Amino acid sequence: MMKKIAIYGKGGIGKSTTVSNISAAYSEENKKVMVVGCDPKADTTRTLCGRRLPTILDTIKNNKNPDVNNVLFKGFGNVLCVESGGPEPGVGCAGRGVIVAMDLIEKKGVFTDNNLDIVIYDVLGDVVCGGFAVPLREEFADEVFIVTSGEYMSLYAANNISKGIKKLKGNLSGIICNCKGIDNETAIVRDFAEMIGSSVIGIIPRDETVQKSEIEAKTVIEKYPNSNQSEEYRKLAKNILNNSSSGVPEPLNDDEFEELFLNLSNCI
Repeated sequence: MMKKIAIYGKGGIGKSTTVSNISAAYSEENKKVMVVGCDPKADTTRTLCGRRLPTILDTIKNNKNPDVNNVLFKGFGNVLCVESGGPEPGVGCAGRGVIVAMDLIEKKGVFTDNNLDIVIYDVLGDVVCGGFAVPLREEFADEVFIVTSGEYMSLYAANNISKGIKKLKGNLSGIICNCKGIDNETAIVRDFAEMIGSSVIGIIPRDETVQKSEIEAKTVIEKYPNSNQSEEYRKLAKNILNNSSSGVPEPLNDDEFEELFLNLSNCI
């Protein structure tokens, strides 16, 4: 059975880095993987393909019915990659790109024709827009994982994402702690996860190999396959694949969140 995963989180928290590296890890295990970039920045698949890909929104400006090869590309480890794209800054609705992309790749039979084992959606999580809920609302994804650090705004976004998951009756399957190097960070994230009825499924340490790899438009797994950081991504990928625990989260209201974060911060 195809595993369908959506990974949400605040912009800049490391969703795309996480998605691209766990996808590369799955490819090492001969899994057939597809990555769908649902961020208007269209940078999810850059390190898998070594370049920025043409987006679906840009492609259909000139061709309303493009061939699947115009929007679907193979990256490292034969990972299939597609980017929804978005409008120019300040013009239109960013979530529209997600809606159009999902509709197009489904009509083109991408999900059914490629015998996929895993589909991963990289979704922007700090913009309140219906388009970004498409992977959940239209049941393209069965599980959601949230990437966060121990920082206030990252956790605030994670809590808001949990509210959306609950509203849509989706399944939150775990929290990924992408460390930024603050004091007591993993404890902060674990406490937050417990408070919303979830758990931490993986911890990715801060490491300079990530930036060095991204400069060359490569994943850490490709650039530094024998590094400790690559092993952490492989471990996370395995945890996600084997995960069988999920449920509707119980997000905090704003007052509860402020109190929680204040208490957590006082422990640092």
